[in-house]
Amino acid sequence: MAKQQIPVIVVAGFLGSGKTTLLNHLLATAGGTRIGVLVNDFGSINVDAMTVASQVDSTISLSNGCLCCAVDPSDMDDMLTRLAKPSANIDVIVIEASGLAEPRSMVKLVVASTQPRIAYGGLVLVVDAAEFTATSARHPEIAKHLRLADLVVLNKTDRATDLPAVRAAITPGTPVVETTLGRVDPALLFDPRPRTPTIGQLSFEDLVEDHGDHVHALYDSVEFTSTTPLHPREFLRFLSARPAGLYRVKGFVDFGTDDRYALHTVGDHLSLDRTPWPRGVPRATRLVLIGTGLSEPALTTGLSACATTEPPDPRALLDVTRYLRP
Repeated sequence: MAKQQIPVIVVAGFLGSGKTTLLNHLLATAGGTRIGVLVNDFGSINVDAMTVASQVDSTISLSNGCLCCAVDPSDMDDMLTRLAKPSANIDVIVIEASGLAEPRSMVKLVVASTQPRIAYGGLVLVVDAAEFTATSARHPEIAKHLRLADLVVLNKTDRATDLPAVRAAITPGTPVVETTLGRVDPALLFDPRPRTPTIGQLSFEDLVEDHGDHVHALYDSVEFTSTTPLHPREFLRFLSARPAGLYRVKGFVDFGTDDRYALHTVGDHLSLDRTPWPRGVPRATRLVLIGTGLSEPALTTGLSACATTEPPDPRALLDVTRYLRP
């Protein structure tokens, strides 16, 4: 069985947008999840009521199970490797980019990492909705950043005077969470661990936790199951034409072969693991789709259209192999 990789999430945004507030909220609400935090900045940052001095390669272990490091981009891969060691027992890594950092460069550092235990977990762009017009005038490159984002967190909406104009600047189809004080449910970004220990592997149902009672649960979760195999090419076509608002897809795919494909997508980034079907596990495609403003009927119809009763097409399966993790 392929080893589960640690998602690395890049949180970017200009100075004052609310990145640190969002990070503190994630640390406070992630339950038993161990979060490794890389701070790409110079100055100081308050992380869960503690100040982490921004010295390259400094490390502090926090009481809530977080590991916080201040790093320089040149040391990024080294720090990712250190956090990815099994002994660190890290579940997710969050990189808080400097307010002046170029998001594309930060993403490239993660994607180009030689550490096999990590996987790119998406670019989350925090935008100050109240200061968007002024920020755009000072930093016109924000338009480029918005096009790169896998998820836009529209922060400080309680103080915004022209939300329609801000929304119009965001690339159509990009998932958007409108919030105040950086209150984003961690389950939108990663799979939080339960506070109490569990025995054995998490079931599919464990992955689809009900967050309906959370005040800040501003996202949708759609489940899809098919006992008919999916056509590889049609399924990849569905993913490439990502439905509006879709941020993450996870689960298992049946292409009608002897192998089961574990799927993980963040935005346009797709990875697959191929393993033999476990004994006693019924063959079926079972997926969870997460995002904002999702249309369950449209997603279900689109995925159902990928089902096929034809024998597996070896040529179509070749299209899948390029997304397999080494």
